[in-house]
Amino acid sequence: MHRPPSAATEVAEELAAVRPDLVARFTAELPGARAAVLSRLWRALAFEPLPWVESRERAGDGLVLRLRDGRRLTGPAADPYRTDAYVALIRLDEVGYDDPERLMTDLAVPRSSGFAAELGHSAASLALSRAAQRRAAGGAARENHPDEWPDSDREWERRVVDGHPYHPGCRARPGFSVAEQLAYGPEHGPVVGLGLVPVAAAEALVTGVWPRELRDGSRVLVPVHPWQAAHVLKVPCEPGLDGHPLMSLRTLAVPGGPHVKTALSARLTSSVRDISVASVAASAALSSLGEELAARTDGLLHVTRTLGAATAHSPDLAAVLRESPQGYGGPGEHVVPVAALATTELPGSPAWLAAFARLALAVGLRALELGVALEAHGQNLLVVLSATGAPLRLVYRDLGDIRVSPARLARHGIDAAGLPARIRTDEPAVLRRKLFGSLVGGALAATAGSGEALCKALEAAVPELPGTEDLVALRERPLPVKALTSMRTSPEGTGDLWTELPNPLRCG
Repeated sequence: MHRPPSAATEVAEELAAVRPDLVARFTAELPGARAAVLSRLWRALAFEPLPWVESRERAGDGLVLRLRDGRRLTGPAADPYRTDAYVALIRLDEVGYDDPERLMTDLAVPRSSGFAAELGHSAASLALSRAAQRRAAGGAARENHPDEWPDSDREWERRVVDGHPYHPGCRARPGFSVAEQLAYGPEHGPVVGLGLVPVAAAEALVTGVWPRELRDGSRVLVPVHPWQAAHVLKVPCEPGLDGHPLMSLRTLAVPGGPHVKTALSARLTSSVRDISVASVAASAALSSLGEELAARTDGLLHVTRTLGAATAHSPDLAAVLRESPQGYGGPGEHVVPVAALATTELPGSPAWLAAFARLALAVGLRALELGVALEAHGQNLLVVLSATGAPLRLVYRDLGDIRVSPARLARHGIDAAGLPARIRTDEPAVLRRKLFGSLVGGALAATAGSGEALCKALEAAVPELPGTEDLVALRERPLPVKALTSMRTSPEGTGDLWTELPNPLRCG
């Protein structure tokens, strides 16, 4: 059967034209990148509610999936919290696959062809990201000590080379050429020039304080990512701000200034990265809620303020200005995105991991008790570390996708006025899955790196926390997490889908 060129072949050909010096390193990194994506895919196949999987059963040290059409998938026993590339081969009946794109193509299940292309792009982009690093991904960087750590937010975020720890599309950037990935990807360390699109003030929605330097008489100047300007808006932009891209790609740190979140209408992992008009309208109210929340957490939580937001009444042309989290670190302290903790030696200490889990759960559960379920994954959540690496406080950024309980807020005298309807719910299950799925199934699990390490950290941390009903649910029920592959292979418009993982507090 004729196969079209793989994503890896296409990337290698583009790379040969724009950065021929990286081709050999890209080729060397490709097997490891495929194993990383294959491991994430195997996690999804083993635990998500995929309609074409009939049953799953252990077979010695392995796992067998029986498909509804009679075929079988065979691979190693799956640890849903493990983050290393531990799956080298998956067998579909008697044929072995080390390439996730080929496996998904040959599975030929509903909506698999598009997802197969995403997997191939994810693996190829991951190999490109690793090839351009000054250090090998993982290994050497993990040996760094606090006195060798970066002193800037952009350098911390640059360390997160592999993207989402559990999403098979961890590095998929469809619509980005190789040249654009090199020019805009934070792991490549570029400086990105944001354009400025003028919008008549009467035709713009502005909340908060929009700075003087982003105004031109009666016009509001909206920062625009160059990819967005070229591919979506297709308009020339006046020269604007220089920024360093952060993990989300569309948010950039302006030296000496704020973080600028831009609209980027591309699907990265699961979501299209635009900025809705409703989110701009609600940004000031959400920022005020964040300040109120932080004031009630005994100094253990800071929430970055939204300084201003503007939109031309279009999700494709909007921007948000936020405080840099670095401002919440004191002398000698380090403010570290949780996703970057795995690049340090800290998670190798069970005592440190337990202390971090205790802090993160104490803050997350306190916020939930007050009525705010944070989406506290490794990108949104940062930790303030002492000069020796001890976890002291947390910093949270981007309140756009939290969930709030009006009833819980009211019990604590917190006003919910101005908060958008889509984030309001009093359903405990919805609130808990938002927090537990992101914090425990995301930030803590990825930092621990395995189910065994996560379990031990939680066992040490949980007994010291207040015994709320939310904590009881965390201890006694399966852990809800987003079904990331189901979301990518289901019909459009289904929104978030969820699955349940084995409770990480039960090591046996």
